[in-house]
Amino acid sequence: MQNHHPLINEFPDKKDAIHTLKMSNAHFRRLAFEYEGVDKAIVRIEQEITPTSDEYLNTLKKERLSLKDTLLGMLNNI
Repeated sequence: MQNHHPLINEFPDKKDAIHTLKMSNAHFRRLAFEYEGVDKAIVRIEQEITPTSDEYLNTLKKERLSLKDTLLGMLNNI
């Protein structure tokens, strides 16, 4: 069984910064929401709840990684 990768778990040392940016930065909030949606879609596919191709799953994983990198960059700049 695959697990979700919430931002708080991915960056536990940035918990306060995540909260601050979610409250004060609309762009960060939108990207975090998008990240969470992609992450949930990946978990549903990996748990075989949502059938799809391996190619699409890999595309989603790359998107999640890209969002994660962008969000980390924003977190490191505050």
